[in-house]
Amino acid sequence: MRVLVAGATGVIGRSLVPLLRARGHRVAALVRDGSAAGGLGADDVVVADALDGDAVRTAVLAARPEVVVHQLSALRDSTVDGLEATARLRTEGTANLVTAARAAGARRIVAQSISFATAPRGGPVLAEDAPLYLDAPDPAWTRTVHAVAELERLVLGTPDLPGAVLRYGTLYGPGTRYAATGSIGSAVAKGKLPLPESAIGVTSFLHVEDAARAAVSAVESEAGGVFNVADDDPAEAATWVPEYAGLLGAPAPRTMPVELVERLWGWFTRYQLTTMRGAANDRARQELGWRPEVPSWRTGLATT
Repeated sequence: MRVLVAGATGVIGRSLVPLLRARGHRVAALVRDGSAAGGLGADDVVVADALDGDAVRTAVLAARPEVVVHQLSALRDSTVDGLEATARLRTEGTANLVTAARAAGARRIVAQSISFATAPRGGPVLAEDAPLYLDAPDPAWTRTVHAVAELERLVLGTPDLPGAVLRYGTLYGPGTRYAATGSIGSAVAKGKLPLPESAIGVTSFLHVEDAARAAVSAVESEAGGVFNVADDDPAEAATWVPEYAGLLGAPAPRTMPVELVERLWGWFTRYQLTTMRGAANDRARQELGWRPEVPSWRTGLATT
């Protein structure tokens, strides 16, 4: 079928395009800068800024997709500016894609979301029906979660364009913050990522290749709704941080008070290490037929 991938030059998009083509689909890459599309291997390239509704409509109409895949983000930039840019892509960009997909006669949309936007209430690992953390105390994270909620509303709220939302876990692999040369990987390797005194926050990891494979499964499925996409091994910070350090041959992380962790690393890192919940992947397995080929971060986190 004809598939358009928005965000084709991102860390997931670069893996997704060749996987879709290997499955026999004709792939159009929607990119902001045509010169960045080299090496993608897409059948077609269309150019538009996702925040320009008219340009998106023109590009999508030219591609005539049956399925639109939304992988737009600016998360390689982990600053407040990067979070705000991603929030706009999740709100304005999603609205533009949904409108253009309907105009082009697409029959399905698949969109990237995040599993760790859920509120830290209940057990350590949560399913898709867990509420989002819309009342988070940190303004940047509140903005992020509200943008996630709007993306999901837009994708799932258009009856004539069935949608699937893939809530990815914390991504690792080439080009991510958790790669050996990424910001988190480098900090762990240098012994600079500390452990708070209460390191019980749970992270559900996901290799970027498994994220791309989940998107292929969603493209080829008729199942709709929200799906957590994460590996089979959710882990508390007290487990994964020192094990990651050991895999990298790095010094053991220092333990310090929670308040000092937040002062040095910011609200979100403190939240991830002390409070965050993991994500159950049962629904994606059952309804999408997807399962992680890298089932645990323990075998993949240090090899990227």
